[in-house]
Amino acid sequence: MKFECDVKIPGDDEGKTLATTRLVVLVAPSKPMCKIQGTAEYGQNINLTCVSAEGSPQPTYSWQRHNVQNIPQPLPAKATDKNGLLSLYNVSMETSGYYICTSRNKIRSEICNLTLTVMPPSMNIGSTAGIIGGSVAALLVLLIVIYCCCCRKKEQPEEYGVPEEVAFTDKEPIQKQGDPRDDRSERSYDRRDRREEGSEVNGSTIDRRERYDDRGSDYSDRRDRYDDRRDRYDDRRDRYDDRRDDYDDHRERYDDRRDRYDDRRDDYDDRSERYDDRDRPPSVPPNKPKRTDYD
Repeated sequence: MKFECDVKIPGDDEGKTLATTRLVVLVAPSKPMCKIQGTAEYGQNINLTCVSAEGSPQPTYSWQRHNVQNIPQPLPAKATDKNGLLSLYNVSMETSGYYICTSRNKIRSEICNLTLTVMPPSMNIGSTAGIIGGSVAALLVLLIVIYCCCCRKKEQPEEYGVPEEVAFTDKEPIQKQGDPRDDRSERSYDRRDRREEGSEVNGSTIDRRERYDDRGSDYSDRRDRYDDRRDRYDDRRDRYDDRRDDYDDHRERYDDRRDRYDDRRDDYDDRSERYDDRDRPPSVPPNKPKRTDYD
């Protein structure tokens, strides 16, 4: 803010009658806000932002990194820190840790921190479960259709072919005039022919039954292969669940360490505030000896 002072003396035209001055009010930076922009997954590019709403003169920002044991670590390779914006490229598990941003001007400094946990892309359970569920449902529908077709073929009656020459009727054949022994011999030959033709018909029926048994065995083999694939899928799913449980345990331990770090940092802030209160020395030293009179 600029102030001007104008002095006017009647009859005095010499000297400087106008003076200006500038007033600058210093404001300490407010507590900055730390945020993560982007998805913290393997191979992604993310940004860490740090901004103070107030501060005069304009505060400057700087980032620091600590590991789980609260040991300072250098920033990841290819990371850029510009005016409170920390850009991280191709993040991985080693990029995880505690990040501390310091906002500083001529009066004092303020800090904010955040925890960056980089997750593997396979933890996207929703999409993976949807794909697996759709595949299993389609396979089950296909098996149901195949089973219904086999049952329908089984229920259809088999057509037994009867030769046109052999016609079974209730009417007795007209006997020809002649020797009755010749008629008996002809009847015996007809019965023998009918037996042979019946055996041929039964043979075709047996062939059809064998083909049906072969189809049933093929279906059983397919069902066994499907059961084997389903067992392998169940084993893979169990291994995936075990890995997910291990990751959850690791994340819980990581959160516990982060909580302990936050508690330690709060204690440190309290001690620093008490130390700031004790910066001004007392008027009388506490260990000054008492004055004695030697009268």
